[in-house]
Amino acid sequence: MARKCVAEYLVYDTPERVATAAAELFTRRAQEAVTERGIARIAISGGTTPKRMFALLAAEPFRSEVPWDKLSLYWVDERCVPPTDADSNYRSANEELLSKVPLAGDCVFRMEGELDPEEGASKYEAALRNSFKLEGAQAPAFDLILLGMGDDGHTASLFPHSDGLNEMGRLVIANHVDNKNAWRITLTWPVINQGRDVVFLIEGAAKADRLHELLMGDSAPEPLPSPLIRQDTGTVHLLLDAEAGRRLPKLEMHGDAETGVLELTR
Repeated sequence: MARKCVAEYLVYDTPERVATAAAELFTRRAQEAVTERGIARIAISGGTTPKRMFALLAAEPFRSEVPWDKLSLYWVDERCVPPTDADSNYRSANEELLSKVPLAGDCVFRMEGELDPEEGASKYEAALRNSFKLEGAQAPAFDLILLGMGDDGHTASLFPHSDGLNEMGRLVIANHVDNKNAWRITLTWPVINQGRDVVFLIEGAAKADRLHELLMGDSAPEPLPSPLIRQDTGTVHLLLDAEAGRRLPKLEMHGDAETGVLELTR
């Protein structure tokens, strides 16, 4: 059965403005979650845009506005490398953010990329089950999940044609990326779809054609991961720079961003 989803997107002039919008969103969703549930649970990704966002969150005014004492931070995916490796998503977040803000260490749930991939995935699933107090087939509901998208349409560490696209029962998996000959640890797409707010941060001219294809094509030309992200509440959000969003229709101005809405059916 086809699933309908609405994609709402904001297109900003520069990557720096995307990062600012992401920091504003991170702060706002954390505050709202604490008000509503007493705790904020946010899952982050690696990449250039999150790195810019981390630097902003570690500085004023955001540093004083984020409820760090009631925040738990998780990762969407991780490369199978030690946390000190230059390619580690955790290392980037630690250098730009964690080392500079008052977030307690036991509220930081990193994926252990230095372990055997299957062991690392199993340990992270156990950590999710314990911290969210899940039972049976329950899945965690993150207050905010921040995603990117690769030139090939991958998101998290769910790559085209990889086995992870078929996983629907587990929360976290080890996924082999054949064209990189590397293992990754990643949340599965059904878990991502459970997020209360799922947001893509996408930048660069190299993403424009793929983004147009995914959002405006009649059907997905191949089994790509990004179209699988259909948030269960029915709406997925995208923060884009002008280069990435250049082929999408702009409807109106909203602050300093052009906005658009597309109804998707896959």
